[in-house]
Amino acid sequence: MLFSCEYLVHNSVYKKFFIYIHIVFLLIANKMQMHSDQHNLDLSGKTIAVVDDDLATIRYFEILLKTTSAEVITFLNGTDFINYVKTHPKSFDLVMMDYLIPFVNGIECVKSLRKFNRHVPVVMITAYYTRESKEESILAGSNEYILKPVIPERVLSILEKYLTRKEYAY
Repeated sequence: MLFSCEYLVHNSVYKKFFIYIHIVFLLIANKMQMHSDQHNLDLSGKTIAVVDDDLATIRYFEILLKTTSAEVITFLNGTDFINYVKTHPKSFDLVMMDYLIPFVNGIECVKSLRKFNRHVPVVMITAYYTRESKEESILAGSNEYILKPVIPERVLSILEKYLTRKEYAY
């Protein structure tokens, strides 16, 4: 099962919502599996950080990235990510960062990461687009700025661009 509904509150509205989310995950996973049969993006030996406070988003990326054989390390808030980066500055081949995360936002996380590692590609992901937030993200050191929902083809295209092409290798 891709998403467990066992811990739900006994409120029927929440149950319906989480059952709906479960069905959506099953459909997405099916689409990703069908798509993974069509692509041969092998990222064995690569490590990707996913920084997002939304468990559904993290699970989405875990399922998608599993099709590439990349290792995935997840963080639910900016503080945990920054603390990890301080002690493991070169441990990621790519970072997928949510713009709005608890404690330390995505922009500050990217700025902190750039103090320790200037070369790792960073993909800023957000559901809240403004021209200013995009500019701020790029100035902080993000390589890409994309909007949610992120379709599998877009993610795989970005991974291929930064992790397999020689012009982007660091």
